[in-house]
Amino acid sequence: MAASGELLVLQGRPTAELIADQLRERIVQGKFRPGQQINESVLATQLNTSRGPLREALQRLCQEGILVSVRNRGVFVLELSEEDIQEIYDVREAVEMACAHMLLNAGPEKVKKTAQTLKGIIANMAKNVAAANWQALAKLDMDFHTAFVAGTGNSRMIRIYETLAAESRMCILDLEVAYPRVDVLVTEHQKLLDLLEAGDELALQQAIRTHMQGAVEDLNASKEAQVLA
Repeated sequence: MAASGELLVLQGRPTAELIADQLRERIVQGKFRPGQQINESVLATQLNTSRGPLREALQRLCQEGILVSVRNRGVFVLELSEEDIQEIYDVREAVEMACAHMLLNAGPEKVKKTAQTLKGIIANMAKNVAAANWQALAKLDMDFHTAFVAGTGNSRMIRIYETLAAESRMCILDLEVAYPRVDVLVTEHQKLLDLLEAGDELALQQAIRTHMQGAVEDLNASKEAQVLA
């Protein structure tokens, strides 16, 4: 049995894919910090694997933009700038607004099924707000938006959004933000759910835009405060 937090290769899936999934999760949890170099030798030893599948996994994460390969230096965790944050949330806004349109034109059954999933996530979110569990909140926040996109059933939208979700969690952890507007975290997501169930596409899209713009403002304000500190 591996100790808690260790990387562990499991059977049943391609090794490179599994390594990539584990590394991605550790990066978004902040266990590999922005700018940190990934040591291939150490990871290969921890995983009891050869360099081949490990390098394939690192290449996948470089393609996703979570890692950066620097010629003659190695592979590093991405460091996010204010411009990166703006781009990430601009694309998230565009994807989610498109998904709102797709969902509301897909029929009441698909909306009902998606709404049921979102209700469960919001309930867990409320519990973790009370417990001040920021790590769990970061994941639940993205679980909500990922489930919203997944509700469309559009495989390409889902695939695009998976990378955006990982980058968004990196934004939060990189800036060491503990949700400056945590008091409205549940109510903002509840509003998105209510508008989805009401079938009000214009209001839902506007709420998505406001939600994303508010997140960018919070993240950039926190980044500026760290620079001045």
